[in-house]
Amino acid sequence: MFEGVLPALVTPFSSDNSIDAESFRNIVNYVEEGGVSGVVVSGTTGESATLSTREHKELINLCVDCAKVPVMAGTGSNNTVEAVELTKHAADSGADGALIISPYYIKPNNAGLIAHFKKIAESADLPIVLYNVPSRTGQDMPLEVIIELSKVENIVAVKEASGNLGKVSQILEQTVDEDFEVLSGEDGLTLPILAMGGAGVISVVANIVPEMMVKLYDAVKASDLETARKLHFEMAPLIRELFTETNPIPVKRAVELIGLSSGAMRLPLAPLSEENSVELEKVLRSMGCIA
Repeated sequence: MFEGVLPALVTPFSSDNSIDAESFRNIVNYVEEGGVSGVVVSGTTGESATLSTREHKELINLCVDCAKVPVMAGTGSNNTVEAVELTKHAADSGADGALIISPYYIKPNNAGLIAHFKKIAESADLPIVLYNVPSRTGQDMPLEVIIELSKVENIVAVKEASGNLGKVSQILEQTVDEDFEVLSGEDGLTLPILAMGGAGVISVVANIVPEMMVKLYDAVKASDLETARKLHFEMAPLIRELFTETNPIPVKRAVELIGLSSGAMRLPLAPLSEENSVELEKVLRSMGCIA
């Protein structure tokens, strides 16, 4: 259902701190011109934790309206009822799938995790992608939970951002007979995950250099690992700069530097430090992203 390169879109804000619809459309158009396979809206990179429920729905509607590629909507929450509400809205809005982060802060046991995701999957008729990001949630979704959930008909993939390539390998190995995919959730590990059989990447760096990540994906699929490695190392300095501070602080600054508008960060996130901004600008200039 979802493969290739899907940018985890930033959410631009206007001077009054509302969602900047025009700037968002420009960002979607920019990544689409870079050849991406789909887009992810209202995820971590989109500052979803600072969006109200109304804004969350507004942003999903906006993305579905303007995107020409499939839309995966971030609809997760540590509150199952809220996640169900947002996922139902995504289905009603015409989104092509939903990305569901594991419940942050609460740290449910395995039975709770499974019941949470099954409840959401049962609530809406659209494909569900699990999102495992222990650095954000405080809990690494156990392998046995992912394997159990892979058997649910409309749970079709997992976005893996645990940094554990051994675990990714086990997921691929143990779901080989299921209609289930693994998507890289970390730009720097996209090459090895694709090489093991991953279906694609939900990417931060693709907000800035979508065409390069697309070329890397295409090269792996064509078994051209020499080209894929070259692109991997060309993007590596930028990827590092995009994570010098909490995502999406650096990438929103990068969006501004390449000539698009991302607006201010919403508190409690603050703008990128001057020191890191200077280094980010140097890398973007060295890559030809800015003059």
